[in-house]
Amino acid sequence: MADNTLSRPPKMTTHFRRAAILFAGGPAPAANAVISAAATSFLRNDIEVVGIKHGYSGLMEFGPDHPLVEGTDYLKVDHKMLGRTRNSQGIMIGTARANPGKMVSHPSHLSDPERSAPLKTVYEALRSIGVDLLISIGGDDTLKTANKFKMFQERLPLDAHRIPVVHLPKTIDNDYRGIDFTFGYFTAVDFLAGEVRNLLADAEANKTYFLAESMGRSAGWLAYGVAIAGEASLVISVEDIVGMYRMTEETVNPATGEKTTRQVMNMDEVIPRIVATMTTREREGKEYGVIVIAEGLAEFLPSSYLEGVDRDEHGHINISAINLHDVFAGLVTKEYERQTGRKRKVNALQLGYEARCAKPHAFDVMLGSQLGVGAYRALVEEQLDGVMVSVSGQLQLEYVPFDKLVDPETLVTMVRYIEADSDFQRLTRFLETYVDQGEELR
Repeated sequence: MADNTLSRPPKMTTHFRRAAILFAGGPAPAANAVISAAATSFLRNDIEVVGIKHGYSGLMEFGPDHPLVEGTDYLKVDHKMLGRTRNSQGIMIGTARANPGKMVSHPSHLSDPERSAPLKTVYEALRSIGVDLLISIGGDDTLKTANKFKMFQERLPLDAHRIPVVHLPKTIDNDYRGIDFTFGYFTAVDFLAGEVRNLLADAEANKTYFLAESMGRSAGWLAYGVAIAGEASLVISVEDIVGMYRMTEETVNPATGEKTTRQVMNMDEVIPRIVATMTTREREGKEYGVIVIAEGLAEFLPSSYLEGVDRDEHGHINISAINLHDVFAGLVTKEYERQTGRKRKVNALQLGYEARCAKPHAFDVMLGSQLGVGAYRALVEEQLDGVMVSVSGQLQLEYVPFDKLVDPETLVTMVRYIEADSDFQRLTRFLETYVDQGEELR
């Protein structure tokens, strides 16, 4: 064993003078652990740190008439500001969903001055305050933006100043490729599982059901975790919409007459499967329960349920306009009455937002802190650019190049789904109510 285990890492000789930390997208527990650990690492190595306030929103407004203003658009971070912050709630530099890469969906678009103008503005804004390193913290859309920002700089003149960028993965949905678990996931699971357990007690007392829609747009990690830890009766996510629960729908564009097909939920199978859990529990003497569904199921709704629903700047369905939990609760209530001739109340609610700034648990603080330190080590110690910081095993740092995570043609990220028939997925099926009718999910 080395004799310097109690010695701090040596300072690195570097030409970098100022690092910027930027957080974008939805909040997640332990956000401040990431920001604080990253900032501390740079400050202790004589590199100034600025926190960009509210994501890319202020940077995108930069111009001759709108210079960046300290205190409004960015903060100078110092050790005093960071005291006792790793376990704090919220996001000390704020967040926003502004997207400077919105108009870039192919590498060729980066050569188009109009499409790449917002990225150019962000670059010029950062250089105006002397930034020569960028730490991006956010979800998959923010990773896409970081990759586009790097690619934009690769097209600058050879003598232009480059701003190396690293990305730190954030999402309570845990659907990131390149890392096993994202910071905040376990805190969110624990917080929401506690709510499910409370709902179970309420449901038992009133002989009723709750149908809880969990956040998790693309994959079922959060819904599954909440169901397992919360002892839900059944969980359904996008990974479960296969076989008899999926069908092909053909639609016709009324303006052009063009026909398109898409894969959707077979509601005539999914809804009766939920009711089967309820009737099975009744035969076991349990006239109550909690069903958890993932919000991403909205993307699989037949078109008749999506009329008039718009999409956001990332192409996602506006889930808040659908109220998936209300749709499912209404359909389950009707199907239960049709099958049994009896009424059974099904209360609908949504879970998720209340967990995004919950008090972070120890593991998420540890994971977030390591990712923050990893940003410093990637940029300064390893001299890397265009990588996502990841961990494995005993929080061993790994650096995953953007081109391993982003499609080189479409510039979109690849979702990490729960693997079919994985032990994690099968765990849920072992624990939830057994339905002995040959129609069990998966």
